[in-house]
Amino acid sequence: MNVEHDVRRLNIFERYLSLWVAFCMVAGIALGKIAPQFISGLRRLEFGAGSQINIPIAVLIWLMIYPMMLKVDFASVLRVRERPRGLLVTCFVNWMVKPFSMALIGWLFFKVLFLPLIGKELADQYIAGVIILAAAPCTAMVFVWSYLTRGDAAYTLVQVSVNDLLMLVLFAPIVTFLVAGASALTVPFMVLVYAVIAFIVIPLVAGSITRVLLIRSRGAAWFESTFLPRFHPVAVLSLLGTLVLIFAFQADNITSRYLHVLLIAVPILIQVYFNSSLAYGLMKLLRVPHAVAAPGALIGASNFFELAVATAIALYGPDSGAALATVVGVLVEVPVMLSVCAFCNRTRHWFPAESAAGCPSPAPGCCSNWRDFAQPAAA
Repeated sequence: MNVEHDVRRLNIFERYLSLWVAFCMVAGIALGKIAPQFISGLRRLEFGAGSQINIPIAVLIWLMIYPMMLKVDFASVLRVRERPRGLLVTCFVNWMVKPFSMALIGWLFFKVLFLPLIGKELADQYIAGVIILAAAPCTAMVFVWSYLTRGDAAYTLVQVSVNDLLMLVLFAPIVTFLVAGASALTVPFMVLVYAVIAFIVIPLVAGSITRVLLIRSRGAAWFESTFLPRFHPVAVLSLLGTLVLIFAFQADNITSRYLHVLLIAVPILIQVYFNSSLAYGLMKLLRVPHAVAAPGALIGASNFFELAVATAIALYGPDSGAALATVVGVLVEVPVMLSVCAFCNRTRHWFPAESAAGCPSPAPGCCSNWRDFAQPAAA
């Protein structure tokens, strides 16, 4: 295979995700304006009074996250001892740098530079939203970014699996600490714990049990080639439906504060490029193979926006400024991440040369599944 001419392509949904998000934004706003009573009724559907967990959005998010969790193979985590450096860099950037740098950047822009334009109350809401976004490392889309940069699929799976495990114990305390420190808002800790249980623990356990049982009974090949693809349309439609509802709930905020969408995008963009550059630079410094370094940099830059949106809604409500900030993250992520992918591909020569099998020549066997992974993705 001629690696230099191996052109990676997204399927039609992934390639035009920004356009889909824009369409959902327009459709949601129109629905919110045309049928305000209907949207108000949907907004009031919660799991118990004061829970802030909206039933329609929760169901749609479960349908999104469950297919992602089906892909997570925790048995692969045990093999990380063979090449720990890439994972250590990813974990350092995701959990020691990313949430804290986002809190600082968000405070600088919303509490200082943009404060005259947005006001103190919304400044606090937006800071909370971007912190929640940064504290949720990406899960599903990382596999897309890894594919586009010819990443090591097995190692990417390990990175995602470990981050999912760390989210169980680190997400809630980090969000609580940073939101309280960077804004005047308080975080109802138990509500945040409930959100973690609802949107991480339950789908993660369900996905893991389903994966183990089906692979044991039907085999890994059937699971990967037949069962998983059945959920892709469900996940896509659930994502689009969630966005329509969120934008419908946010219709008044967006139409009256359209400038705020642009302002929120600024610190998010800075955070993405800062963290991806830091992770990529550390990978180069530690001589990590490019097939690990590129996906690691992309994990450090992108976000698990489904979890972030759900958490912001659970904490502050679907029409809050925090929810709007997480939604802006969805809107800007795809074009920005594609630019990071392009940069990683252009700088492949910074890393040890790769053989025809896709492995850096100084470290044979590092990409054991390259031949399978390098096949063109199904559209």
